[in-house]
Amino acid sequence: MDQSLLLSQAGIPLDLLGAPRARVSSRQYGQLWRLIAKTLDDEFFGMDEHPMKAGSFALLCRTVIHSDSLEQALHRALRFLRLILDGLSGELVRDEKYARIILHDKPTRAPGVFPAPKRAFTYGTFFVILHGLACWLVNRRIPLLSASFRCPEPDYSAELRAFLSPNLEFLCQTSAIAFDAEYLDMKIIQSERSMKEFLRDAPANFLVKYRDSASLTARIRQYLRETPPQEWPGLSALAGRYHLSAAALRRRLGGEGQSYRSIKNDMRRDIAISLLTDTDQRITDIAAALGFSESSAFYRAFKNWTGIRPNEYRSASRDTTSHA
Repeated sequence: MDQSLLLSQAGIPLDLLGAPRARVSSRQYGQLWRLIAKTLDDEFFGMDEHPMKAGSFALLCRTVIHSDSLEQALHRALRFLRLILDGLSGELVRDEKYARIILHDKPTRAPGVFPAPKRAFTYGTFFVILHGLACWLVNRRIPLLSASFRCPEPDYSAELRAFLSPNLEFLCQTSAIAFDAEYLDMKIIQSERSMKEFLRDAPANFLVKYRDSASLTARIRQYLRETPPQEWPGLSALAGRYHLSAAALRRRLGGEGQSYRSIKNDMRRDIAISLLTDTDQRITDIAAALGFSESSAFYRAFKNWTGIRPNEYRSASRDTTSHA
């Protein structure tokens, strides 16, 4: 497979693969997801013995769209995926308070010998697809209380915590996600008509739309997004906005694996990438818009965020777009 061609078609500079801290937009990531699935003719990216052929996700949506409740839809979805995938089998378990989707690895033929765990990306992809579908069906965020993986913790576990749950554990007996059981009783509110729009924009739409909007981190990010960076408040002023002391705000954010400094840095990085990719603003103007008093400080910060300088990032992005 020509990786450089796929990256180019998705608008992602090849050089970014050598920058461990580099980031791309959800639109670019979603486009790359679709391109790889189409090229492989496998919407599960070759991670199962049996390919999930292109069009399977659309058929999955049609299979569940007329369900009476989310519980029925998830049972149907898991049954469908068991038919499609050979190495994984999902099970929905419910008690009075909690619902769990448990992901079983295909057992070995040897008695007493357990299958080796799969990659974290394999389990994560299964959960992201299923959770994104469930959130869309009821058109609301379903907060995941926890997520567990059989495999060792990968170096990108922070991304899995953002997509799934801050309460993430590894080297567990089973891979599973858990949420409040009351969501299973919700009615399906989507239709054949809305499904067409959903499929047209998937997966970029559910990769970001149904992130955890109730967390303090998400609320702070939303506030900062609506406020010019030059006017972002200090920690004490921000804490007062949420009726907290500065110490309490630190503790709450720490419990979500974040700090105010990391949130601001991530926001500045995301805004900078968007402006460099999608606008012709001068780098000096971008630096000023992000609250940097000197362009040199912005250059140092951007290289620390992504591993390359802002002018190199813009040049690589433009070269990729012109060849796409």
